[in-house]
Amino acid sequence: MSNSTPETSFFLRHEFALRRLHSLTGIVPLGLYMIVHLTVNASLLNSVQSFQGAVYGIHSAGKILPLVEWGGIFGPLLFHGLFGVWIAKNAKLNTNHYKYVSNRRYSWQRWTGVIALVYLFLHILHLHGWFHFEPYLAVIQPLGLGSFKPYNAASTLAIAMNQFGGVVWPPIYLIGVLCCVYHLANGIWTAGITWGIWISPTAQARASKVCTAFGLGLGFVGMVAWWAAVSPGDNEIEVAKKIEDRMYRVGVEAGYVPLMEEKRSQPDVVAEEFEAKGFVEYEAMEHSEETEELADSQE
Repeated sequence: MSNSTPETSFFLRHEFALRRLHSLTGIVPLGLYMIVHLTVNASLLNSVQSFQGAVYGIHSAGKILPLVEWGGIFGPLLFHGLFGVWIAKNAKLNTNHYKYVSNRRYSWQRWTGVIALVYLFLHILHLHGWFHFEPYLAVIQPLGLGSFKPYNAASTLAIAMNQFGGVVWPPIYLIGVLCCVYHLANGIWTAGITWGIWISPTAQARASKVCTAFGLGLGFVGMVAWWAAVSPGDNEIEVAKKIEDRMYRVGVEAGYVPLMEEKRSQPDVVAEEFEAKGFVEYEAMEHSEETEELADSQE
């Protein structure tokens, strides 16, 4: 009698395709996104302006941003993570009997994948709250969750990391980021074997060196991003708020940053001023330009 359930039999029937899709989504888009994400966060160590400018660029997608997030990040993450849990659950770890490096790497790949998945769900809950639903956010935000505001990126990130005296979230993020980096770097090596890119022992050894160098480099970027988020004190946070307000004001007046109070952590004084003065002037200027164009067309 077979002990397989409909779920396991589905995985077994399509295991070949699912494993290749699993390895592919781990690199594209998830791996590429992690590289970009860590690099953007590391830019905070350079300046608040660099980081806030990059966040403005990400949010310039506007109404299609949720589609990009779910199609390019959350959807692939759910598939890669859940199928990865199934792989880890069914993996036969034999490091106790065969203490070879390849066996250890196989085991570490499974464990770092599970840790990374838990970390990513905590990370999204901590900063973004999982869902952008106002009644839900009203419940979780007093608990210190979903507190990141894109238009006050540097200050709200630092405040979120300093919750509970800065002893809870920083170690979680440090462990989580390092697990994500190892899982990606080692995953690229295993994906090369899965896809038949490097098969011979010589090719695998060469690829292992390249992936190790890549992992060390990305790990350094991740450490810089982590330090940039956890190191600011109260004075640096206040300075960051002033810089963010100034950039927001300039961006709104220039027209490339939309007025969105829900993306700010402070009362939107800029919006009030712009609506009271700037928006009226903008409408008058726009009306004047339309009048001139109509006059030109009638000549």
